Amino acid sequence: MKPQWSPERILLIRLREIGDVVFTTPAIRAIRQHFPKAHISYVVEPLAAPVVERNPHLNDVIVVPKRKGARGLIDEIHVIRALRASHYDLAIDFHSGPRSSLMAWLSGAPVRVGYDVPGRGWMYTTRVARPRDIRARHAVENQFDLLNAIGIATSDPIYSPAEMVVETAAATAVQQRLASIGVRSDDEVIVIHVSAGNPFRRWPPDAFASLISKLLRGHPERRVVVVAGRSDRDAAARVIGESMDRADMTERNRIVSADFTLAELRALMDRAALYIGGDSGPMHIASTSTVPIVALYGPTLPVRSQPWRAPQWPSEAAEIEGLPCRPCNQRVCEPGDFRCLTRLTPEQVMEAAERALDRAAAIGSH
Repeated sequence: MKPQWSPERILLIRLREIGDVVFTTPAIRAIRQHFPKAHISYVVEPLAAPVVERNPHLNDVIVVPKRKGARGLIDEIHVIRALRASHYDLAIDFHSGPRSSLMAWLSGAPVRVGYDVPGRGWMYTTRVARPRDIRARHAVENQFDLLNAIGIATSDPIYSPAEMVVETAAATAVQQRLASIGVRSDDEVIVIHVSAGNPFRRWPPDAFASLISKLLRGHPERRVVVVAGRSDRDAAARVIGESMDRADMTERNRIVSADFTLAELRALMDRAALYIGGDSGPMHIASTSTVPIVALYGPTLPVRSQPWRAPQWPSEAAEIEGLPCRPCNQRVCEPGDFRCLTRLTPEQVMEAAERALDRAAAIGSH
């Protein structure tokens, strides 16, 4: 590749999960800075599309349906035809899964960058090694390995943080939603996300309930907003129910719940005084803001997925260290009791929460 090579049209691909897409946003910024005049497109699935739909460094976002059977095949054909018609010069596949690698290959881009995955590496013209072992290395740095291969250096989180643009309509909707459930403008809002798509990352509901009780006791200015994925409303209801049982009369009206879209969840972070949740998509959405974060790490390591942003913004990791089975690939729990999370106590998380709030207060006093 020539040193002065400058592609006019760039295709970026990252399918699957919300957090995975968040982790590519520092790379998007770096690509734009390196190729300021290029037309940059991003292929994403519907669930995570809001993360990048308003990204200022992209020219367009291509949302591909995730459907099975004949309808899914027809969708794929339409997408591939559109990609080929766009005549991309460079395709970067941040995923390198079966579907994304095929998209990169069939896009017709003469330069295709991806991970050297067995059975699929041949689809790329530039292949980057990706060890199969779980590494104590941030996922954002793994994304930058692909960019390093085309001459783009890894960025620092201070100058290239994870980002998601706040929609004006979403911010307005959040303000109205909070008012409708009794949250006042001067309340200290603590957002707690209580669900996770992966059972390896679910902290027990009774632990969340105990934590909420501790957060509210002696702090009449605090209001806890419990959020969960739409498929996990039962988890939120159970946490709220157990929290109500533990709370006194003055605390019960300060435990509330509401549904938020992904765009609204990002806007909610700008209103929150603290975010608490597992290592899942919503935590990574929170990391695109400056809200203090307490992340609960079970089978994953903070060094791999902690907030990628300036270190001045408080982030605390609540974890059980020293377990020989941690980290794991999250397929089978060897001890069988999910001890990496079940042994994490509400007292430990409470201490992390107070540290994060104290650090935030210190920043605000300067």
